[in-house]
Amino acid sequence: MSNWNYNLKINPVFFVMLLLFLAGCGENTRKEKTDAQAKINVGVYDGGGASPVCVIETLEALKIDGGIAGRKISPVDIQSGALNNIDVLIFPGGSGSKEYNSLGQTSATLVQKFAREGGGLVGICAGGYLFATTEGYPSLQILRAQTIRKYYDRGRGLIAFRLDKEGKEIFPELSGYDSLFVQYYDGPMYEILDSAKVNVTAQIISDIATHKGYPKGVTPGRPAFVTASYGKGKVFVSVGHPEATAGMRWMVPRMARWVNDSPLVSYDETVVRPQINNREVLYYPDIIRFEKENFWQLFSNNDREVEEALGNLYSIRSRPSIRWAIGLLRNNSPQVRLNAAAYLLQTEYTYAIPDLECAVLAEKDPGVKKQMAQQLEKLKAITGDQP
Repeated sequence: MSNWNYNLKINPVFFVMLLLFLAGCGENTRKEKTDAQAKINVGVYDGGGASPVCVIETLEALKIDGGIAGRKISPVDIQSGALNNIDVLIFPGGSGSKEYNSLGQTSATLVQKFAREGGGLVGICAGGYLFATTEGYPSLQILRAQTIRKYYDRGRGLIAFRLDKEGKEIFPELSGYDSLFVQYYDGPMYEILDSAKVNVTAQIISDIATHKGYPKGVTPGRPAFVTASYGKGKVFVSVGHPEATAGMRWMVPRMARWVNDSPLVSYDETVVRPQINNREVLYYPDIIRFEKENFWQLFSNNDREVEEALGNLYSIRSRPSIRWAIGLLRNNSPQVRLNAAAYLLQTEYTYAIPDLECAVLAEKDPGVKKQMAQQLEKLKAITGDQP
């Protein structure tokens, strides 16, 4: 039997003060930040339907901005109140319907409430499907626009787009360009339902129809970027994948700042590089075959052939080739290892920093080690992590 005495006498004044203290603990909302919470807190949705690669690349893009603190947000986090402690929520690429299914109706309602009360929302590709109001498609219905469901899987590649006036105000660094380029992978094609409530800030130039029998002429003029208000909150949608586009990854933290009404700070020219992409590359069957052929060439024991394959893959702006290059850091050839490090730097793939750190430590060739260490420092500098 317990010897604890539960007959405690509580001072009524102390009891009232305790209740007030406990009540205050439940009010740590987004709008009551302390100095320690000065950064913009951005959550990246990491539930079912969200592509793991897109989650990683979105978080890595956010690291460009030292004023942003990025973190993963799961459906459980949302249901447990995590939205009270973030400013912006990003839904990355993947599947919009599966993201909605993973959210469930309860968390979907919490996301809508978050935006109505002033939280910022960013949708990238699948996030754009999720925000739309499309008949028969499960979604958050935040955006007064619907997606064209027929022939929705139009293909992938580096597509051309053009900024409108408002888009140039959000991205003034790009105002001098008539054509810009961004990675695309079956992103939504919008029909605006209410032009008074949805602003088109960029338009697609490319005619994306890479599958046999798909109609041409559907995508030119369609929105590439759209913005909107939802209650007190702001929404930004990108049809393509800037987080996966070297030279354009900085656009993601800029989007987060815009929906949060934060200053649109400038970024370094090492990441603001729109000039490195100067033509569209649509993945028709011949380009897909070319990509596969060069993937297999990465296994060659001939250094020149591996180097040539990397050059070919970069020429078609192959998205998966960036991840393939990580494995080449562990190739037997010092020259291949060096070429892989250079490729990762050129493509700004900061997720590979731990792999490159390990490769530098393990490198036996003094000359290669020195050059790889320099590339590592430059890659780390993109994230603000400088020695």
